[in-house]
Amino acid sequence: MTKLGRLYSLFDTVTLPENLPYTQCSAWELQFLYLVGRHHLTGRDRIVELGSGGGGSTYALALGLSESPVFDQKSGRLHAYDFFRVGKGTFASEKFFDSGHRPADDNSFLDDFKGRLEPFLPFLEIHAGDLWQTSDPEDTSPVEFLHIDIAKTARVFRCVSERFLTRMRPGTVVLHQDFAGPRLPWLHHSTGALLPYIEIAGPPIRSTLAFEVTKPIPSDVLARITEDDYTVDEKLALISAVQERIDRDHTGGIPFKSVLELSKAYVAHYDGQHRRAWSIAKPLTSDEYLSRTRADHFEQLRKAYEKESPGGSKLTRLLHRAVGR
Repeated sequence: MTKLGRLYSLFDTVTLPENLPYTQCSAWELQFLYLVGRHHLTGRDRIVELGSGGGGSTYALALGLSESPVFDQKSGRLHAYDFFRVGKGTFASEKFFDSGHRPADDNSFLDDFKGRLEPFLPFLEIHAGDLWQTSDPEDTSPVEFLHIDIAKTARVFRCVSERFLTRMRPGTVVLHQDFAGPRLPWLHHSTGALLPYIEIAGPPIRSTLAFEVTKPIPSDVLARITEDDYTVDEKLALISAVQERIDRDHTGGIPFKSVLELSKAYVAHYDGQHRRAWSIAKPLTSDEYLSRTRADHFEQLRKAYEKESPGGSKLTRLLHRAVGR
């Protein structure tokens, strides 16, 4: 077990402030961020959060760093990246504003974010805007920690991979906050490609998968991930490899084997193989967790299949619905 995995035993020791900034992370994930900052990170290399949102996750991590016996607040930096505004393509909630809704004359919650993180501003470096514009393509400095809560599209994930994953070294810690998202299969098959060089800390912490790099990662592996240089079949095999390593999250609530199986359907879906995608997804409609939480996913995949299928006429679709398909 890596040192990272030992943090699981410390969950009961963490008491976070009740008035944390609004966040879409669970209490478990916030506690783990605190523990990583308090007990694991040194600040000698870059500490990066991609997708800081309203600041709850940033606060938990920064609080841990501020209480760490080894993190130097004068030289260490926590880099926070986000659009820090609501609008199309930002995936941001108006709850990130102090008022709970966007002011009529402004779509930026950056000032609200700064106000909430005020105790940590001396060692917090904020990068506001599109990640492709705010990240430095020339920066190759090692990354000690990477919290990824921003890779909602393949375009953004390419930036994450090209400019941050390529800077991983043995000892780098990565937290994928959206690992329970079947619509983000790039998180899953890229992790599969990295398996020979990483150690998964333990069961996912709710929707977050944590791992530590344990071996140097060959440049050609990182290049293939960045360039999405895998066939559909290769991606499915990589996701299967991850399924062999993880089952349910640490609370037992999220069945990751099923989640990752649905992710495979999206690999085929994004490749335009809608019949294949539905053949993977349809058996999963009987999964209690997925049927309850991902009904819209099944509807999306089924509609794409019916549109592609020769039998996908309007009349056929009506008949299918009539018999409860």
